[in-house]
Amino acid sequence: MNNSDMIFGIRAVMEAIRADREIDKLFVKKGLQGDLMKELYAVMKERHIPVQHVPPERLNYITRKNHQGVIAFVSAVTYHRLEDVIPFVYEQGRDPFIVLLDGITDVRNFGAIARTCECAGADAIVIPAKGSVSVNADAMKTSAGALNVIPVCREKSIPQSIRLLKDSGATVYAASEKAAKNYTEVSYNRPVAIVTGAEDAGVTAESLRLCDEMIKIPQFGTIGSLNVSVATSIIIYEGIRQRMKENI
Repeated sequence: MNNSDMIFGIRAVMEAIRADREIDKLFVKKGLQGDLMKELYAVMKERHIPVQHVPPERLNYITRKNHQGVIAFVSAVTYHRLEDVIPFVYEQGRDPFIVLLDGITDVRNFGAIARTCECAGADAIVIPAKGSVSVNADAMKTSAGALNVIPVCREKSIPQSIRLLKDSGATVYAASEKAAKNYTEVSYNRPVAIVTGAEDAGVTAESLRLCDEMIKIPQFGTIGSLNVSVATSIIIYEGIRQRMKENI
């Protein structure tokens, strides 16, 4: 991030949050206390701002200025809310097509997935507030500008988002090598959400339990798995293929 994307100091960060600046990351020195910090924590909790508690050396590495133990980075985009996106898509007379990224941390994969989602006309990408990628400069570059266009929803958790989608009438598919069905054997001609996970761990166990069905991409080589951005793209375009065929 550039310095222009950085805000430091307890009161400055608090005022930025109250002014509805979109905070991407917030670093707080471990053990930092005081009345002003209590006020800041209250504001963060109210706005669901994710925070990382770090040693002072981490903060001093970022800036030598008087940061007071608090540094925030402003997001490159304005995040959307999934609970707003879903009814908006229905109101347009369309079935939602949502992509959820469960624990993906590589910004290049994130950018590539965002580019595919935008090209395919997906309605939104969902990422969790903690333990995930965010929209930074590298992700923006890899997405070729797609992250400026497609709605990105940063939600409290992926399982919570899955519940919301199911309550809203969507069928949720999780990409998993453990699946019995291939990705071509399920229907995308309905409100649909696809969940993909990190390359090392895949979709989390809690998310798998909540999803309606698991799907897999058949593989015939010796390498264990596809790159997650490639796998996600393959599944997305099977969905598009089926929807286009249905509309012919």
